[in-house]
Amino acid sequence: MITVFTPSFADDDNTNAQNLTVKEVVARLDPARFRVVMLGSNKPDERIAARANTRILPWGKRAGSARILWHLLAEIPDLYFFPREGPLDRAFLVLRRRLNLKTALVTYVVSGGLEKDNRPLLFRTIRESDIAAGNSHYMAEITQKLGGRNVQTIYDGIDRRYYYAEPGSSQESGERRVLFASSFRRYKRADLMIREAEKLPQWEFRLAGEGEEEAACRRLAEARNCRNVRFLGHLNSTQLGEEMRQAKILFHPSEIEGHPQALGQAAACGLPCVARKSYNPDYVIEGVTGLLAGSDDELGEALARLTGDSDLRRNMSAAAIEHAAKFDWDDVAEQWSRVFELAVIERQNQRRQRIS
Repeated sequence: MITVFTPSFADDDNTNAQNLTVKEVVARLDPARFRVVMLGSNKPDERIAARANTRILPWGKRAGSARILWHLLAEIPDLYFFPREGPLDRAFLVLRRRLNLKTALVTYVVSGGLEKDNRPLLFRTIRESDIAAGNSHYMAEITQKLGGRNVQTIYDGIDRRYYYAEPGSSQESGERRVLFASSFRRYKRADLMIREAEKLPQWEFRLAGEGEEEAACRRLAEARNCRNVRFLGHLNSTQLGEEMRQAKILFHPSEIEGHPQALGQAAACGLPCVARKSYNPDYVIEGVTGLLAGSDDELGEALARLTGDSDLRRNMSAAAIEHAAKFDWDDVAEQWSRVFELAVIERQNQRRQRIS
């Protein structure tokens, strides 16, 4: 049995993208093949809590990293999965190298904006990983360029409990809504939703999420007298899935991304997506399930094209649902199972070579 440690949280209410991914993978790992150790600070996901051979280590802000590190040295795991960029990860990397620990390292690269040397700990985990994976072909290529070995492409799956299309739903029925579903960070460009809302007063523009730019976006909407803008705040998965089924288009103007899960979730709900082409999202097939743009102006043009053509929206909606079926969590978890086993073998071979 392989013991997998991940510095990710099992909490049911934690919607951080990394934690969502790890919970979906762990819930599907064969408990007869994998023992899993992860972190927790609140009520765990019921699937994780019920899983055999699973241990949740309590996390506290006070001396949390030191306590978890002590546990890892007392019970050395076979594999460290999806490292973050905190003191726990930094300390474990140092000890892994100095003590030649048996622990294999598997890094999952999901963040964009890695062309510059601005995240040294992430770059280190990529270089030192036994296997590294990107969550899209684009991210896998970047991972390879950054020195990753045995690089794989493994997509995030789509949680069908929340993200699905209503049977018999139609792009003609319901209200005309454009949805933004992301955090309010500057590079996410939520301000473009407000600017497009001003141009399309007959459409309702709904923004799901929270963050430091929300106040500025609210001021912008008020200054431009955009009465068709609604701020929804943070939504859990159930609420977000319902919002997506009620919308007609997902507008994702973010400038920096890895492979945003919102695009896959929206596709599963039958939403055509408008996003940027710079990060080549595999969740969107250009001209088939959505439209990809290269600039702010092109994003506006793409949105205008979709809002003005119900036949195009209907065709893209059907194609998006079909395309989203390819991103199945059961298949993804089995990919990770194989990667974990290969990484452990790779680490064993490296240690033997060092000893000899």
